[in-house]
Order: sequence, then C-alpha cells, then structure tokens
Amino acid sequence: MEQLWQLPIDRTHEIAGSAGGLAFVGGAGDFDAAGAIRHPGDLAAQLAGTLDNVDAALAVEGCSLADAVRIKLFYSVDAGMDAWQIIAAIQRRVGAAPAPAITANPVPMQPFEGQLVQVQAIASKGWRKSADVRVVEDDVPQAVRGLFERAKVTRGLRAGEFFSIPGRTAADADDAVAGDGIAQTHVIMGRLTDTAHALGCTLQDAIKKEGYYFGTDMQQWASMAAVRASYFREPAAVATVVPAHRLHPEGAVTKVEVLGYRESWNGFDKYIPREDSWPKRVWDWPIPVPYRQGSRLRGAIWTGGQVPFEVGFNGGRAAYPGDLVRQTRFTMRYVEDILGGFGKTSADLGLLVCYFTSDGKEATTRRFLDAVADCVAGPLPPITCVAQPHMHSPEMTVEIWGVARG
Repeated sequence: MEQLWQLPIDRTHEIAGSAGGLAFVGGAGDFDAAGAIRHPGDLAAQLAGTLDNVDAALAVEGCSLADAVRIKLFYSVDAGMDAWQIIAAIQRRVGAAPAPAITANPVPMQPFEGQLVQVQAIASKGWRKSADVRVVEDDVPQAVRGLFERAKVTRGLRAGEFFSIPGRTAADADDAVAGDGIAQTHVIMGRLTDTAHALGCTLQDAIKKEGYYFGTDMQQWASMAAVRASYFREPAAVATVVPAHRLHPEGAVTKVEVLGYRESWNGFDKYIPREDSWPKRVWDWPIPVPYRQGSRLRGAIWTGGQVPFEVGFNGGRAAYPGDLVRQTRFTMRYVEDILGGFGKTSADLGLLVCYFTSDGKEATTRRFLDAVADCVAGPLPPITCVAQPHMHSPEMTVEIWGVARG
C-alpha cells in the first residue's frame, strides 16, 4: 500500500492498529508522505489536515472518521484556536450526530517542529448502525453556540459494549470553574459517575481511567489521587494520571476521563469480568488505590501508565532518576512484563501513549522515540508522544501506556 503519511522519524512505524474489534490511530498530525508538516503556523489548516490523516489511517482498519467513538487531541496554546473552536471544527468534519466523545487538551509544546496539533482516535466499525447506541449530551455554553451547527457536545457515548466519557473539568454551564483541586476532583468524579449511570454503566465498568492535574511533586498528585480512588473499588480500571501544564477553561486544575465496557444481556446491563496481569516485579503506587496494572477484556489488553518506579516496590522512588533514555527503556520493560502475563509481547501493541519530559526540541523527541523503538519487537505501533515541561517530579521523566491485541 502506498504510504499515506508518516511521522518525521527514521524508525519504521504503523499509522493505525487494532485490538479487540477497536481501531486505533495515535498521534496523527498534519504530515505528508515524507513526514513534513503541510501547513506550518496555521492551526486551523493543520487540524483539517490532521483529521484527513486520521480518516485515511482508520481506512486501513476498515473504518472512517464517522466510526470514531473517541477523539482526543493535544493542541498548542496561543495558536489561534481555543478548545470550543476545535471541538466545533471536529464535529463539523465528522458530520454525524451524535458526535464522538471529544477531549481537547491544550499543551505548551508539541513533539515535532512546526506541529500545532496531534490527534488520537479510537473507532468501532459501524457502531452508528448498532441497536444499542446511548448518548449523554450537554448544551454548549451560550457564548460559543454560534460556532456549532448543532449546539450539543457529547458527554458520554456507548456504542454497543464500549463506552467513552471524555475529559471533564469542574466547569459549570457558563464555563466557569471554582474551588481547589480536591473540590474540583469531587465535582468531576460525581459527573463521571452520573454520566456512566445514564449510559447504563458504572465507574466499575471502566477499563481505562486517564487524568491530568497541576503539580510538580508526588504530594500534589497524592491529594487528588486519593479523592479519585474513593469513587472506585478494587479491582478497578487501569489508570494513567499525568501533570497538566495548561487546561481549559481558566481556573481548572484537573481533568479526568474514562473508557470502558458493559454488556447487555437479556435486557439487563451487566458487568463484564476481566482478566488481570500484575507481575510481582511491577511497582505499586505509594498510596493505597484500587487500580490494576493490566486488564484483558474482549480481545484487548489495556495497561496502566507505566513509570520508572523501582522494581516491586511502593515507595515511589525512581530508577535512573532524571535519565530520559534509561527510564524509557526501563519503563518499556514494565509494559512487556504486563503483556507477558497474558502471553503477549510488545509486537502485539496496537497503540502506545507516551508522556515524556522535553526541552521542546524535536531532537529530544527523536531520542525518546529511538529508546522506545529499541524496546518494541517490530515496527513502532501507532504512537502518541506528548512532550511535557516536567513530569511528576524532577526524578521521573516518562509515563507510557498501551493497548495490545489479546
């Protein structure tokens, strides 16, 4: 097949993957077949080009943009568009209602020179024709309704068994936010709980929880982490929570989203048991939380965000403190350990999502991706690379999670 587009790297990589009936695109940008940005300096044009590339990548897996259940993007701040403008543009491009669950995260830097946006997608072929489609929608704030052809935003979407609740902040109907991180976390978790219930689900059905918080040390993480954890019971989802450096709207200090599965059986909604992998070698959290490290369900393996904590320990100490390349290789071994618990390897990955400390230079991204590629058996899977000014602490430089065919 002719190369449709590629990342500007020398390592072989896939632009689309699959696992358990889902199709994945990770970190698509406005790249051409040679990996060059087609519209430098123009966020609106890059967004349009990126969505074209997502559509082309999904076609490899027999899907289209209209099959997307969840779209997540990282866009550059101060580049001419805010979150509402971006969400409206995506909904127009998808061109079908209900819209996918969309999470738009502002970021201070991108992985590659000239890049202003990267988009990740999860699709389920033909879900719009399913007999079981459920959606929770909200009106968009009055101030931005003129941007939308249909002034609704998807707060939760269930397409058959799979559901997505996009990133939520504590913003009210007018996009205003009040309270500290603890108060905002309670508001968010209450909203996620209510949305899940409206979809016929609970948070216990979540397979993956992702979150963002403002903070520069593990203590700031721990205070909000304890609140989030109180809304789950063991065994809960696999989880990834990383520092945020920008959030929309102003005043938001944390954001949380979930993905999950729930089946309908004889007219009732039922929890689906999942298999677990947590090798003794793999670290534990420094505070008690109910999350797992690896879960297999419906032919897909989901890993928690792996970090370079010391082996088999819950003290929160980093191995190879501050060393991006060594910590990346060390962390990828944890991913391999978890997949190994299911008899799988990194060659089975259909998606990798990576957060790493960067100085904002493309050379750092390339160095990071070389370290990841050295640990993958085969081409790099579809990969999202979120460059960060800092991670949880100066000693920790990376967090990586993935989805594999199981």
